[in-house]
Amino acid sequence: MVSLALLLLLPSSALAEPLSVKAVMSPKEQIHVDLPTPQKHFVLFVRREGKATGVGLLDGAQLTEYGMHDIRPGIDGSPRGYLVARLPGGDQAVIQWEVQATFIPGPDGKPRLLDNGVWRLIGGTGTAESAKGAGILHIRAVSQTDREFSLEGEVVSSARK
Repeated sequence: MVSLALLLLLPSSALAEPLSVKAVMSPKEQIHVDLPTPQKHFVLFVRREGKATGVGLLDGAQLTEYGMHDIRPGIDGSPRGYLVARLPGGDQAVIQWEVQATFIPGPDGKPRLLDNGVWRLIGGTGTAESAKGAGILHIRAVSQTDREFSLEGEVVSSARK
């Protein structure tokens, strides 16, 4: 009962809203570096772009990924980076993300990549200036070059002062 009373006292602008968007991201710039190690190991620096569709603050946003994908093919990896979202009204939101790349045996015996991780909204401009949020990120290949970013979570947009 006390929890309900406290919840009712919170300003409505402080309530978390769901975020669930997907965006197919296409590469615009890439730097691929094969590292001189005994086992295959590379780093991919990439700028990708796409449009988010779904529910929440990022629906309709133009996304730009600035990522560093540190990969040991067939073993593991640790991709991470930022998504800069230009919202439909022109404001911007900045999302920091990190993924654990895990290779598992596929049905054909070849390694299959699972890219699962987390994201957090770290700031922005205008309506996103004081917004905070976090959630789960999945990345999956939809073609040889394109990747689908799927973000699920919650965002709180505090009232502007």
